[in-house]
Amino acid sequence: MKTTYQYEFYPNTKQKLELNEWLRISRYWYNRQLGDRFDWWEMNRTYVNACPLVSSIASLRDKPNFYSQKAQLPVIKKDLVKVWHSGELLDFKRVDSTILQEVSKRVDKAFERLIVGDSKGGKSGKPRFKSEANFKTMTFATASSDWIKLVRKNWFYLRLPKIGAIKVRMHREMPAGFNLKQVSITKKADGWFIQMMLEDSAVPESAPEEVIPTWDNSMGLDAVLHENVYLATSEGEKLPSLKPLRSNQAKLDRISIKRNKRKRGSKARRKLAKREGRQHQKIARSRKDFQYKTAHKLVRTGKKVFFHEDLNLRGLTKRAKTKQADDGTFLPNGQAAKSGLNKSWMDAAFGNFFKTLEYIAAKAGSVVISKNPAYSSMVLSYRDEVIFTDCSIRGYWDEQESLMVDRDINAAINLKRLGLDIFPSIKRRSGKLSVVGTMGHSTTKEILHTLHRAGDAYAVSERSA
Repeated sequence: MKTTYQYEFYPNTKQKLELNEWLRISRYWYNRQLGDRFDWWEMNRTYVNACPLVSSIASLRDKPNFYSQKAQLPVIKKDLVKVWHSGELLDFKRVDSTILQEVSKRVDKAFERLIVGDSKGGKSGKPRFKSEANFKTMTFATASSDWIKLVRKNWFYLRLPKIGAIKVRMHREMPAGFNLKQVSITKKADGWFIQMMLEDSAVPESAPEEVIPTWDNSMGLDAVLHENVYLATSEGEKLPSLKPLRSNQAKLDRISIKRNKRKRGSKARRKLAKREGRQHQKIARSRKDFQYKTAHKLVRTGKKVFFHEDLNLRGLTKRAKTKQADDGTFLPNGQAAKSGLNKSWMDAAFGNFFKTLEYIAAKAGSVVISKNPAYSSMVLSYRDEVIFTDCSIRGYWDEQESLMVDRDINAAINLKRLGLDIFPSIKRRSGKLSVVGTMGHSTTKEILHTLHRAGDAYAVSERSA
């Protein structure tokens, strides 16, 4: 079994300067390999609509790969490398060899995700050149438990190659019996952090058990952006939202405006940039903490299957389509309101939340399944009628059942029905939606019981407010 623990460490001034130099050299090595691969693509292809009729074709250069680029390191280390645009000299011999080899592996994986795709078939975009702001991590590919020295109650010393002993704050104890296999160092806005990958071959990997979803052991989750609600569950509960970016937007704007007024390259501008980075880090950490706590709260309900919406977040956060008049002028397209909605989607970070929920649920023996939410928010869950035709309809009063049906909880119940394959089929005929399918009487009673319980809780909260 493998696990990763993260700790903060405190290098001295000399070690900080050396680590910063290592980051600079690693970043240059990454960009150099990336540029070499881009050059190969440009020099070894011909556009179909621009193919010359008469030309002399030179011999093709071998395609750069992980092994050919890694083999350049011994030659580069023989002398100082001059960066052509800045004139600075870089000494590759100062950096540990495994770190530079891992940089070559990062470039190779970036191109593999572009061309081949990941394990699920999804492909990434074109790899980008790294700047100082987005290249922060170095990895020692081979490590051993002998690197750990002088362990005390709340801290220990870790001896890194070519760096020496660094003091690490141990906020939690490392598991007994695990051996150190790999070490990564990351520079963040508030200091240096180390990620230690530990392994114990005696502990088997947990194999997930096959779970058969039923009405009692499953839960539907509907993503909500309305007011202060984050999630609605099929159990009739609404989980509150944190909105870390919205709540810190004013403070972040004050720092950004002040930073932009300072001269580029000045000490004051750099100090404000660090302050802005720490504020962004605070927002990200509070969001991550909120998502973990919410995921743990859901898993502690004892449910074994969680059904959630398969959200197209890239499409939901797109800019509004431009509208143009006959004379070429642009017409209002509602982008101002769409920008606020896009920011709310980004602030909620539902994609990261569902990944976090999947990770925590797997440790508890549960599974998380995404479902296509088409029409799930429009159909009344216990009668299969199209009621919520507009997003502005937040509730529906059913005179027959004397029941106020909440739109979001109703959608969560329908997601649960989708997962259990008891959701009706929806057909569009002559521009109108028709619902085809039936539902058992016991399921209808369960849904009505949940909605009545949610309605009573809502009434109590309204009276207390």
